[in-house]
Amino acid sequence: WLVAEDLSPFYLSAYGDSRAPTPNLDRLAKEGVVYTHNFSVSGVCSPSRATLATGLYPNSFGAQNMRTLNQAAAAKEIGIIDYQAVPPPEVKMVSEIMRENGYYTTNNPKEDYQFFKSELAWDESSVYAHWRNRPNKETPFFSIFNFSVCHESRMWNFKKHTFDGDEFPPDRNNKKETLKNENSDVPLLVPKDLEVEVPPYLPQNEIGENAMRRMYTNIIRMDKGVGTILNQLEEDGILDQTIVVWYSDHGGPLPRQKRLLYDSGLHVPLIIRYPDGSRAGERDDRLISFVDFPPTLLSMAGIPPPSYMQGQAFEGAFRVKTPRNYIHGHADRFDERVDMIRAVRNKRFKYLKNFYPDRPYYLPVAYREKMEVMQELLRMRDAGTLDEYQAQWFRTSKVKEELFDTENDPHELNNIAGDPSYADVLASLRAECERWMKAIDDKGFMDEVDLIETFYPNGKAQLTDAPIIEIENSKITVNCDTPGVRIGFSYTSEKEPYIGWKIYSRPIEEKPNDTLEIITHRLGFKYGITTVVNGVKEKTVYPPNRHDKKRN
Repeated sequence: WLVAEDLSPFYLSAYGDSRAPTPNLDRLAKEGVVYTHNFSVSGVCSPSRATLATGLYPNSFGAQNMRTLNQAAAAKEIGIIDYQAVPPPEVKMVSEIMRENGYYTTNNPKEDYQFFKSELAWDESSVYAHWRNRPNKETPFFSIFNFSVCHESRMWNFKKHTFDGDEFPPDRNNKKETLKNENSDVPLLVPKDLEVEVPPYLPQNEIGENAMRRMYTNIIRMDKGVGTILNQLEEDGILDQTIVVWYSDHGGPLPRQKRLLYDSGLHVPLIIRYPDGSRAGERDDRLISFVDFPPTLLSMAGIPPPSYMQGQAFEGAFRVKTPRNYIHGHADRFDERVDMIRAVRNKRFKYLKNFYPDRPYYLPVAYREKMEVMQELLRMRDAGTLDEYQAQWFRTSKVKEELFDTENDPHELNNIAGDPSYADVLASLRAECERWMKAIDDKGFMDEVDLIETFYPNGKAQLTDAPIIEIENSKITVNCDTPGVRIGFSYTSEKEPYIGWKIYSRPIEEKPNDTLEIITHRLGFKYGITTVVNGVKEKTVYPPNRHDKKRN
């Protein structure tokens, strides 16, 4: 999986905009399938990645607020602590399921799942993680590479950062050199006078145009990173044995894109290159949601998706016969600002349900206001110079329902919910929104402080129980009473940073004069590590996580 950040499909050659040269994405599009109707479940990364990791909608298990693991100061002032969302006990990260089925799994390096990663999910999750590190080159692999260069923050921070995608993997043995950031600004990679089309909700002036040119520059840099990975697959002679999936984690980085449920925030590109060249050059217009990615990953590997997953496989051995009719999205708290909106979209129409109509559309998020184009919008607002489209976002209250015809109104500027000729469409999408929210037991109705209490009773993270260990005839049997716990083990003599915990499935062979470590972990809980030395079980230790370090 090659994952861009903060990127809509509208600005890519494969989707009709050739302003940014992207030869590597163009190659993928030529040799693979371009999916035209792929959607994130949220307009921000953490809830989206919660879905990509689990196959569950974020608002079905309390992961809908942006973000949980690291609160903004203003959020803490209203009683929201740093916390992990806790998925149901049966839920595993999809990469752990891949490991259980013989795959070597790596993530390089972004996690941000609304809970700390399962310690059994990856053989390695770091800036050094790469399929090339697997001990046996015949072992199948599942590797994720994240390209951060298109992120919203790169719209105001023009410094070159290592690991934008230009080099994978960095040198593990020369960390000081490979982890440094370069101090030089990255120049524009498109002409300074490149003619651009600024969306109507942004300033129609030089500041708006420069924001578009910076975005195109970041796309070009991201494409180079994609090329690096494709080249490495070719160098290893495995490109035509590998499924390559490229997408972005949600919509674009600009104001009224990221965080919102318009197509500019939810509609994301997706290109898949298959090993055998089948379907090369095809365009697929089925509706696809991020909640479909985990079951599809498993289906592509011939692994039956677990029944708890809320999406459906759109490719592979377990591909469903009936395409989906709707995609769904949510917006809740963003840093210190609280709202609740739900979205339902079919092929043509988008429905939005605003649960706090008394609150404004625009929520002042300090992080976003670092962007020059956002500052310009605010300047224009204060000066009274916004036009009718730009001013829409700054309305001080919302209507309860919105309906947009995305074919004829792609920027979703004309609310047709009150038009009698669309009454049937409105009623249908309204009913689907209500059905979906009920079906997943939407947690958006819970006050977040109360939600946290269910995860962190008395304000403290839950611990997995110490394991029950029995040793007989040099065989070590391990059990644990915590519902949903995962058990892993590792001998000290076998530890390497690129080899993850072995997944426990049968009694372990005892090794004299070697230390056995046993890990017990459930998603959202603190994990414990228990050592066994020469047949003697020692104390269970719960290593501190970054929340413990901050609170101390």
